[in-house]
Amino acid sequence: MPRTLSAPVTVAFDYTRSTGPVVGRFLTGLRDGVLVAGRTSAGDVVVPPLEFDPGTHEATADFVEVAPVGTVTSWSWVPEPVAGQPFDRPFAFALVTLDGATRPFFHAVDVASPAQMSTGMRVRVRWAEERVGHINDIACFEPLPAGDAAATAGAAANQSAVDEDPQREPTPVTGVITPVSLDYVYAASPEESAFYSALLEGKIVGQRCPTCQKVYVPPRSACPADGVAPTELVELPDTGTLTTFCIVNVPFLGQKITPPYVSAYVLLDGADIAFLHLILDIPADEVRMGMRVKAVWKPRDEWGTTIENIDHFRPTGEPDADYDTYKHHL
Repeated sequence: MPRTLSAPVTVAFDYTRSTGPVVGRFLTGLRDGVLVAGRTSAGDVVVPPLEFDPGTHEATADFVEVAPVGTVTSWSWVPEPVAGQPFDRPFAFALVTLDGATRPFFHAVDVASPAQMSTGMRVRVRWAEERVGHINDIACFEPLPAGDAAATAGAAANQSAVDEDPQREPTPVTGVITPVSLDYVYAASPEESAFYSALLEGKIVGQRCPTCQKVYVPPRSACPADGVAPTELVELPDTGTLTTFCIVNVPFLGQKITPPYVSAYVLLDGADIAFLHLILDIPADEVRMGMRVKAVWKPRDEWGTTIENIDHFRPTGEPDADYDTYKHHL
């Protein structure tokens, strides 16, 4: 059995959501350099505003502006930032009660050491250079210089109702796009490692169950029918039968092939389970169940321990397989 393989994997996508009128108003304010809060029926001033009042359950309709300065109510030091956090250097996360608000707001504070942080310290918003209507329009908070007039500004002056400013961008923010990313290390099982190592040599291998004699590709740790660990490696040809398929017509972020194209399950000759791959070199509307296909390998100098060594499958030109030969694999 070859060595167990592992590799770093990143799963990433752009999460897109509509904001609704309340969150949209808050994000529109950020774009315009204004902090919009919502007042609840109990008199609390909350930033960001709640979409629905916790007491009456009605949609929030009372909006006020709060000051871009406030007081740290609690904080935590981040000595080793990770990807996606506001800074690539140590910083603090804090709950900041903005002047005019009654509940704290969570964000980063840019300081060089925990000695510069304290509960009760005064901070102010540092706006991003370019604002688009996203929470990141607030780049961070930073300590308010001693003697700054804003340090002693009263909260009452900031509780005025939010009015429309004709100088502001009239188009409200109605949607937001947030990149989401997850990095992890995938460790292949010994059986998967054998499969991927064989691909590096231009081979496709499966494993045979000693009880039911079924051949699984990729190999697995136990036969799902018998619960027995397959032990015998079986080298398979790179030809097979297309059992089921779908035509991909919808474009998506990161797509490498222009739609329409076909993603299909291919039952390799000698295998008892199909695996998923691309079908190309044929118009999508001509792909059919039972079609005989063959693997198209990438140039050898591009091979690695990955199923992508096989670029795609294409029709062999042989007559279609009889339905009875693959119906049990659907």
